[in-house]
Amino acid sequence: MPDALAEIRDEFLALTQSERLQLLLEFSNELPELPERYQDHPDLFERVAECQSPVFLFVEVDDEDVVHLFVTAPKESPTTRGFASILVQGLAGLTADEVLAVPDDYPQTLGLTQAVSPLRLRGMGALLGRAKHQVTVKRRAA
Repeated sequence: MPDALAEIRDEFLALTQSERLQLLLEFSNELPELPERYQDHPDLFERVAECQSPVFLFVEVDDEDVVHLFVTAPKESPTTRGFASILVQGLAGLTADEVLAVPDDYPQTLGLTQAVSPLRLRGMGALLGRAKHQVTVKRRAA
């Protein structure tokens, strides 16, 4: 597991259930805005249909095989935004191989299974799965 994701997981697990929800809300406020070059290109983004909210993502794999994840999620959906922010922050700076090696069950390791619905956890799993899929496709195309 990449260090950043392990640190995020450990931070969640050190808290009570109610504190975990507060931390998730804090992550939701940290979801970065899209870079200007993508703000007028919604056609590049893939909808994550498994999420209850309209969530879209796009992955870049640069010339040095480093992955850059961009996600949009409505401010009215703090749980979804929090999950998206965790992935954006946790995958930042990782190589494609490191992203592909992230355990698929990572969302279930955060200790949120009692605090959020299984549907929302599935949404985060889908975000991770779609990011990995885009990494795989972009590497093949390179």
